[in-house]
Amino acid sequence: MPVTLTLDAVEPLLRRALDEDLDKAGDITSNAIIPDSAHARAVMRARKPGVLAGVEGAARVFTMLDAQAKISIVAKDGNLLKAGQDILSVDGNARAVLAAERTALNYIGHLSGIATETRKMVDLVRGTKAHVCCTRKTNLGLRLPEKHAVRMGGGDNHRTGLFDAILIKDNHIAVAGGIRPAVEKALAARKPGVRLEVEVDSIDQLKKILDLPVDAVLLDNMTPDKMRACVDLVGGKFTLEASGGITAANIRAVAESGVDIISLGWLTHSAPALDIGLDIDI
Repeated sequence: MPVTLTLDAVEPLLRRALDEDLDKAGDITSNAIIPDSAHARAVMRARKPGVLAGVEGAARVFTMLDAQAKISIVAKDGNLLKAGQDILSVDGNARAVLAAERTALNYIGHLSGIATETRKMVDLVRGTKAHVCCTRKTNLGLRLPEKHAVRMGGGDNHRTGLFDAILIKDNHIAVAGGIRPAVEKALAARKPGVRLEVEVDSIDQLKKILDLPVDAVLLDNMTPDKMRACVDLVGGKFTLEASGGITAANIRAVAESGVDIISLGWLTHSAPALDIGLDIDI
């Protein structure tokens, strides 16, 4: 299901981040050096090319510390950025601008890094039917923003959480006494409209559930050759998802195996931040 990110959803996260940075004493450096009445204008710019994500949240950080600050957003989420390109400007209390700087940059840099890496993977599989997708391997408290960032990079969202789809994994199978009993129980319990997917790590496991009405099968840590064999065996009966050990080096081969979805946990938990800076322009 695609994730829709709103400022209402992200504001508590940003507030916690500010509280973590400022604690009770606030920005003691700026408070010691800069008069309380001082004004500053600052411009946020991309220092490297990439895909933008998180601009609305980053702008909100500044107004959380200075409600009178004037923000001008000149680039939108999903935009391709060039090095040196302006993203937004802020005019406001100098202390507030400096106190908000790092939280705003951490947020937008992290999300833009995810969007940038996602776009790279999407470009690598272009021309195949495979869709690049994220997983639940998100950083604590950042799931909605990170999944939004994946979409800004041209990727798709997997289930949002444990609550919106059934995905039977290896540990479920172990506890349930086997893959077929696990799937049969899930089929009997699922409500109408709930997607049911099953993880398999071998062709033998796949054969055990071929006759069951599941929606999708996740091929876990298989080689492209084994994935291709699974694609042939399934014959389009249900969606096939590839996951595990997929990088920029092998994602094209995975896509060419004929799978429908390629899910990458590292997109959200390990993508490097995009280099974005804030420059004072008094």
